[in-house]
Amino acid sequence: MPTPGAGSPGDNDLEVLAVDKRYGAFAAVQALSFNVRRGSFFSILGPSGCGKTTLLRMIAGFIAPDSGDLRIKGASMLGVPPNRRPVNMVFQHLALFPMMSVGENIAYGLERRGVKGPTIQAKVTDMLQRVGLPGSADKRIDQLSGGQKQRVAIARSLVLEPTLLLLDEPLGALDLKLREHMKVELKQLQAEIGTTFVYITHDQSEALVMSDQVAVMNQGRFEQLGSPQQLYYEPATSFVAGFVGNNNRFEGHVEQLNGAQVQLRTGSGMALWAKAVGTVTVGQTAVLFVRPEAIEIGRSPKELPAGDPAWSAVVDSVLFDGGNSTVQVREARSNTPLHIALPLTGRLADLKPGETVHFAYQSAQAWCFAA
Repeated sequence: MPTPGAGSPGDNDLEVLAVDKRYGAFAAVQALSFNVRRGSFFSILGPSGCGKTTLLRMIAGFIAPDSGDLRIKGASMLGVPPNRRPVNMVFQHLALFPMMSVGENIAYGLERRGVKGPTIQAKVTDMLQRVGLPGSADKRIDQLSGGQKQRVAIARSLVLEPTLLLLDEPLGALDLKLREHMKVELKQLQAEIGTTFVYITHDQSEALVMSDQVAVMNQGRFEQLGSPQQLYYEPATSFVAGFVGNNNRFEGHVEQLNGAQVQLRTGSGMALWAKAVGTVTVGQTAVLFVRPEAIEIGRSPKELPAGDPAWSAVVDSVLFDGGNSTVQVREARSNTPLHIALPLTGRLADLKPGETVHFAYQSAQAWCFAA
């Protein structure tokens, strides 16, 4: 069976081979194998405690695996100390030296390696240009914005020309607007420089926006590894379906199968069709997911696509959030609650609690998994 994300060995900057790490009876990382292609942006996404930081620290060399192997550019890193590995790390708390200028911060690692003055100056100037901070070498750290400090921290790491840049939730301390801006900047920076980034986060938006490949991690294992589009539109497990993006989740029993389609009867009596993922059999307990944006809504059934099953519902509340606005409704017969995305055109922006609406979705845009 091929390793997830595999190409030929020469295409990969990182190979993780059956790596295991335990703390007593607790398995932090379990027999994990994957590859990271050269020059790619690879993210590990998962909730707190799933093992992603442990994995990153093993790649960096701060923790030794109990078994398995870690190879960078084909060379095993077992027994190689952190300062001898071709990696560098950017943390959430950037640890810039406040008593040093921007240029001195970036030059620090080069000086420790014994690089000479003129070469250091040239490398610092080039790196500041590449991260979009030309002419900032003499500025104090406290003169920089949060985003500029982030770029200095990355420049300080990249100037050492690592094979891998490891990023441990580096945007977590930034405010929301700056974090949104930095997601785009980081993606562009990685594409321009070409260094392989390995990024860990619990924020699905960061992973989806920036990455070429994303691994969703849970309880020490990868639930799924694929492109952001694959994770979003083709979740392989119920955990991925529930963790990536927003979803309406229903639990019930499978009533019937029709090819790849399955009908689920919820405890409240609502009958829903979806695409079966994995083995789903009649009579078993299952869970079904449908995204708010996959559901069509209108004041009249005539506003909905013809041919799809439709329901009526009563509006509970409207949650206005610009382009992410949703409406909370309850299906009329079963009283089942749902979130439905409002049209971006502004149609239905005037909905009020208590109004009756109608909704429908295509079964191909919903997924059903055995519970």
